[in-house]
Amino acid sequence: MDAQDTQALFLGVIALSTLVMAVATLVAAVFAARTAARLERALTQFQDEVRPLIARATIVTQDAARITGLVADQVERADALVADFARRVDDVVTLVQNAVITPAREGMAVIAAIRAVFEALRGFRGSRGAGGRMEEEDALFIG
Repeated sequence: MDAQDTQALFLGVIALSTLVMAVATLVAAVFAARTAARLERALTQFQDEVRPLIARATIVTQDAARITGLVADQVERADALVADFARRVDDVVTLVQNAVITPAREGMAVIAAIRAVFEALRGFRGSRGAGGRMEEEDALFIG
């Protein structure tokens, strides 16, 4: 084999290698395109399945926010109602105290004063009578 044949042989090997590489690149490109198409279909299907879920979640979130607002309003109303009720109970207690208990105390004070006067009068009468009895009893004493 001479040099020209060796060069032709190596040139053929290089051409064959380049052809194999081109075919492998083409196969890889076709495989990548198919994989990309599958991935795109899967992504589209996923989006189609997730969109209604996201829409429902959005509706649920909006409803929850609306309900939370309503509950907060009701709690504020209940708090105002309880505060008003407590104020009215306090007013009634004050009114009862001023209308019943205070006059009753004053009446009891008047009754206690009248009792004290009667007790004082009884004591005054009793002390005069008791002094006379002592003198009578002294006369009866034998000793």
